[in-house]
Amino acid sequence: MARITVPEAEALLDARLDVLDHGFVRLVDYLGGDARIVQSARVSYGDGTKTVREDRALIDYLLRHQHTSPFEQVILTFHVKMPIFVARQWIRHRTARLNEISGRYSVMRDEFYLPGPDEVRFQSAHDKQGSADHEVPQALRQRVIDGLRDAQRHTFEAYEGMLADGIARELARVNLPLSLYTEMYWQIDLNNLFHFLRLRMDWHAQYEIRAYGDAIARCVRAVAPAAFEAFEEHVLHGRTLSRSELAVVREALDGDRLARALEDSDLRPSRRRELLAKLGVSDAREEASSVTENGGVGEPA
Repeated sequence: MARITVPEAEALLDARLDVLDHGFVRLVDYLGGDARIVQSARVSYGDGTKTVREDRALIDYLLRHQHTSPFEQVILTFHVKMPIFVARQWIRHRTARLNEISGRYSVMRDEFYLPGPDEVRFQSAHDKQGSADHEVPQALRQRVIDGLRDAQRHTFEAYEGMLADGIARELARVNLPLSLYTEMYWQIDLNNLFHFLRLRMDWHAQYEIRAYGDAIARCVRAVAPAAFEAFEEHVLHGRTLSRSELAVVREALDGDRLARALEDSDLRPSRRRELLAKLGVSDAREEASSVTENGGVGEPA
């Protein structure tokens, strides 16, 4: 069977997507796309796919109902360059394979991240790992940027001095700061990549890694556009409710207003029944369970 290629992804291969001041994301390679997800779900090959509309509906159904294994058949490989403090957040996602540049073997470049004035933020008084919304005075912002630049220059001069004196690279590097840029190759399947994007594109995430999330998302959209559309609909812009929260919503529901809202919505009839089932309204749960989705495809095993 011929390798699945996606024209939009082919056009993006090896293109440098600039991020922050010195960073980038490059899509190095990919395996599969929307067609691979569909083939895997139907356990068929080549001509086993149906119409684009039916394939898109199946992908939406799979993601909506958390049938995630077909998405693991799609694999993306990236070459990324980012500040070390971003990389330390990045590699918390352990369901991937990576190879990072090593300061034991390589002489590190004089490239450090400096935030722009808009990225100098106060610490939040309520969130230990977040920043506050109120603006930092211009003079203080500039003082912060100048201080970071001076410290970076001083540290790198000391590093270069030790190398010139013949000190081992593995020791000379130890004082280099988290703002230094690093590079790595990073390979991950689409299911786990969606988990990465859900966290790193969220507004709670630190600005610097959100910028990389946006660049990665552009590549994913090119490789598997239908899957990314379903991810945006059900995961990125969706929300889940706890049992207690759902009880509050049920108590506050006005049946007539809900019925009118459903009639005015663009949700398909099966999606409407699923929503009613989630809310536990009437006998909708039993009704929704009998729905056959996606032009007769039904729920994947």
